[in-house]
Amino acid sequence: MPAWAGADPVAALPADGEAFDFEALVAHARALSQQPYHAPEERYGQLLDEIGYEAFMGIHTRKEVALWADAATPVTVEFFHLDQNARTPVAIHVVESGRSRRIAYDSDLFRYDDPALAERLPADLGFSGFRMLGRGDPAGEWLAFKGASYFRSPGGLDQYGLSARGVAVDTGYGNDEAFPDFSQYWLIKPEPNAMTITICALLEGEHVTGAYRIVLSRPNDVILDIETRLFQRRDVQRLGIAPLTSMFWFSETNARRGVDWRPEIHDSDGLAMTTGDNQRLWRALVNPPRSQYSAFQDNSPKGFGLLQRDRVFDHYQDPDVAFENRPSLWVEPLHDWGRGHVGLLELPTDEEVYDNINVFWVPAGKAAAGHAWHFDYRLYWGADQPDPPALARVMATRTGRAGAPGTYEDQSVLARKFVIDFAGDTLDELSDDDPPQPSVHASHGRIENPYVQHVEQTGRWRVFFDWKGALPPDNTPVDLQATLRYGDRQIAETWLYAYYPEALPRQLHSEDATG
Repeated sequence: MPAWAGADPVAALPADGEAFDFEALVAHARALSQQPYHAPEERYGQLLDEIGYEAFMGIHTRKEVALWADAATPVTVEFFHLDQNARTPVAIHVVESGRSRRIAYDSDLFRYDDPALAERLPADLGFSGFRMLGRGDPAGEWLAFKGASYFRSPGGLDQYGLSARGVAVDTGYGNDEAFPDFSQYWLIKPEPNAMTITICALLEGEHVTGAYRIVLSRPNDVILDIETRLFQRRDVQRLGIAPLTSMFWFSETNARRGVDWRPEIHDSDGLAMTTGDNQRLWRALVNPPRSQYSAFQDNSPKGFGLLQRDRVFDHYQDPDVAFENRPSLWVEPLHDWGRGHVGLLELPTDEEVYDNINVFWVPAGKAAAGHAWHFDYRLYWGADQPDPPALARVMATRTGRAGAPGTYEDQSVLARKFVIDFAGDTLDELSDDDPPQPSVHASHGRIENPYVQHVEQTGRWRVFFDWKGALPPDNTPVDLQATLRYGDRQIAETWLYAYYPEALPRQLHSEDATG
């Protein structure tokens, strides 16, 4: 019997002029989960294709008629047209003095480079989302919602990069992955000179429904406090909470010489985690030869996030896209999330236009139809995580042929050198006469010749080691980890890496499996 058999009627949402209440939104999402799913209507698809990307780039919002343009609020709100990539209209409501009012689509909200384009667009075209722009200091964009349940912020560095989502459903299961939509939003007008803005949203999908309350502030970085209530319509193989989506093509670790003129191309270079027992982990991202899912088991995590630690322009050399200013995004649970794992899905890519990195929390237990979930968390969009570890941190990961420089006696993919740079206050008082000790481990094969070196030019301590061994079973990667210790103390976060021997250039394979 389907979950909605014999279900109560769907609790009504407020009509124009009626009071809005978040608990009523929660009740509506719960009732929806007990009803058949109706996919959102895609309207005017042929017209959107005919108009094309370039024409839509010639549509601009008229700032003088933006929502709250004449009010004493910290932000104004501008709306996005439907376009080729965002075809499903969303309902946007404003809540003023506690009463809800739907905002009607109006072409007069926009200015068109091609006046004839405005005549072609239907009067009921609709919105695909919205963005909030700060007034005064800091000005510029604060936050944008557009497409499915995606939203982004440029953070304190004022540069867009990675995205967040409301929820991830079966990510990593190919065609089974589903993308629920934020179908309706309520923008609650703040009191004059308020420091926060509240956004409520209804999530609808084939597998899950949900109610979200998002409180936006910007003391410097952009901070979102998110209250989430989820209700399952159908079983889910993998439910992802607080999902993050980013791009990693290559860095100093896996630079593909000649593929692109720039030295590095990535929006994020690592996954940072603070576990429930306060371990600090850094998983350097990879561009794998095939899809790879990694699960980092934990109980009541303190936080996790995708960070951009390399902020040196010279490492990217691209002033147009400013990879060195891409924001980091940190997730901080606001209550005990219990057991589960941080999931990392890495997909192969040969271009920078595709987001190939996904990170989220997967709660333990079966995500079954009829189950209700409650997760509250805080998102920080900024240059760094909000609580950087006192331990030394990983600053770079490099790899090359095993052996001493200039000799490379073993050019097999079954012998590889790894070099990890660490920096931090815990290393400042150490010297060549009193160095830290490397601690290195591998899931397969063996570690040879681990040692450290102080790099005077950068002030960093560098760990070297060679990995040698056989190909791991079932085409799984070699899981490597390294840290620094001083006496009986760990003084650096733990570096993690997934090494794929078969992903190296073919010219290095002459003596691989057979020697």
